[in-house]
Amino acid sequence: MSGLGRTVNMLIVYYISGHGFGHATRSIELIRAIGARRDDVRFIVRTDAPQWLFERAAIPIEVQPFEPDVGVVQIDGLRPDEEGTARRAESFYRNFDRRVEHEATLLRQVAADIVLGDVPPIAFAAARRAGLASVAIANFTWDWIYDAYPAFERIAPDAISIIRRAYAAATLALRLPLHGGFEPMAGLIRDIPFIARRATRDRRETRRVLGVADDARLVLATFGGYPVPLPFDDRSRRAPFTIVTVNQHPPDGLTHQDIVTAADVVVSKPGYGIVSECVAHDTPLLYTSRGHFVEYDVFVDQMPRVLRCRHISQDDLLGGRWSDAIDALLHQPAPPEQPRTDGAEVAATEILKLGH
Repeated sequence: MSGLGRTVNMLIVYYISGHGFGHATRSIELIRAIGARRDDVRFIVRTDAPQWLFERAAIPIEVQPFEPDVGVVQIDGLRPDEEGTARRAESFYRNFDRRVEHEATLLRQVAADIVLGDVPPIAFAAARRAGLASVAIANFTWDWIYDAYPAFERIAPDAISIIRRAYAAATLALRLPLHGGFEPMAGLIRDIPFIARRATRDRRETRRVLGVADDARLVLATFGGYPVPLPFDDRSRRAPFTIVTVNQHPPDGLTHQDIVTAADVVVSKPGYGIVSECVAHDTPLLYTSRGHFVEYDVFVDQMPRVLRCRHISQDDLLGGRWSDAIDALLHQPAPPEQPRTDGAEVAATEILKLGH
């Protein structure tokens, strides 16, 4: 097989949740790690994540717009809609077998060799039906998230059991740090280090591009692509710090992780993507609550082991009262652990073992 001028000996189909950016950004790092080990692999990505996220992957990826799961419906950047999520899940999983058959047919038609998922249940159900190995890469499973929502029992009573059966069809589960769930994959789990994006520019160069002095206190405000009504402009110089906000594309040709490493503090809600970048670049995190999302509790419990972090109330966040919390955060001691961030390389090795 050939594609884009290359000989292709392996086709990987990767299903990626579009909820937030973290699923997509860590998946891109894994794709790059696989590509660095084998130059004869072709990737098809089926996702509803924004296509621009994949444009800097530095490796050919065929992105096919596709809704692979429900995720969590958001009221706004800080509040999930539990009933809205349950309604979408009821509609999606009511016809799940038909969806699985469609995807299994597609996998056969494209002659896929292996299926990856982060972490839509349909990936694993379709792979089994097509007779293929499948690998989950994630820090949580959706059944765990939904099980905390009482609305599911009333609105979508069958969805969680359907999701669990689909997850049980996986061949292997590569479990990231800060995890929860995975009960349907018991016996399939291998724990791996953080998968994290790395800066492409050093701190000084990024600050020069942003027009921020080396000795200025720089704060990055970022909320996973969801708008949050902060009382600042995109570039706000308010004594005693300069704020850069990023909701979609980072400014001035920079990468998101470039700004993370250039910042003195990141202000965000805790999600895997931003936490992993803060861990990788040793950047403190000032975080706020994110509504009823059970992953939040795991992060609050485990983050202090791996990075400097501090909570700020939503009232103080939205009111712009950040200074005291930032000062306190910057005076915190270093965390007790310095975790590995080479999870993409570890995962790539495990996946390619299955592809032989």
